[in-house]
This record gives sequence, structure tokens and C-alpha cells, in this order.
Amino acid sequence: MPKTIMSLAGVVFLLVSSVHLARLIFKFEMTIAGKTVPLWVNAVGFVITLALSIWLFVAQKKIPPS
Repeated sequence: MPKTIMSLAGVVFLLVSSVHLARLIFKFEMTIAGKTVPLWVNAVGFVITLALSIWLFVAQKKIPPS
């Protein structure tokens, strides 16, 4: 069960990081409460979510089979 949950969380973080990357590549404009969000916010979000995704995939491989 923990492997499944960790894999699912890894996939979710990977999807979120791909959305951050898509905004960086295509330079979509994003406005929250009338303020434009700068692209560097997505660069930070991309790095953090990608690192979390990789970390979860590596960690779930280290769990012994039950």
C-alpha cells in the first residue's frame, strides 16, 4: 500500500511540474487578484515539484515488497 500511495503522489507532482514547465515554455500569462504572476514563480515551482516527484519515485523503490 505505501508503494502505491508514493507512486500516485509522485505522478501527481510530476503532472504539476509539467504544468509549470508548460507555462515556462509557452509563456502563458497568469493573473491572480489583478496581479500578473512572474515566470520565475513557475521556475521555482517546477524545480520543487520535480524534485519531490523524483524523491518519491526513488523512495518507493527502496521499500521492500510486502
